[in-house]
Amino acid sequence: MLEEVIPVTPEILSGETAKIKYEGYKFITLSCVEMDANNVEILYHFDRDLQLKHFRLAVPKKTIIPSISPIYMAAFLVENEIQDLFAIRFSGLVIDFNRTLYLEDEIKNTPFCKYTVVESDSREISSPPDFDE
Repeated sequence: MLEEVIPVTPEILSGETAKIKYEGYKFITLSCVEMDANNVEILYHFDRDLQLKHFRLAVPKKTIIPSISPIYMAAFLVENEIQDLFAIRFSGLVIDFNRTLYLEDEIKNTPFCKYTVVESDSREISSPPDFDE
């Protein structure tokens, strides 16, 4: 399986997406990662005959990102999910839930993935949190 990661900007995202669709690539999904308090990376994943292409879009959180859903309709769902979980905005969504895909108030008030990774010398494994409390 071959992989290729291509850096993109919001300005060229739609054109590059249309180009790989024309080349026969299928849309797989998007991944969003909070890099720090002000920036995110969105990875766009595509496949053609077990050859993977990934677009890497690194932007400040306040950037409005063009939706690829006019090109790959299925992208509207994960783009809406990223809007809810990360408070990132997409323009031109074919179906825009306007941050109401998830109806829980906790999601609307607290965007997803606010944490930091801390290296520790401790080898102790802590028990998972109890979510029933």
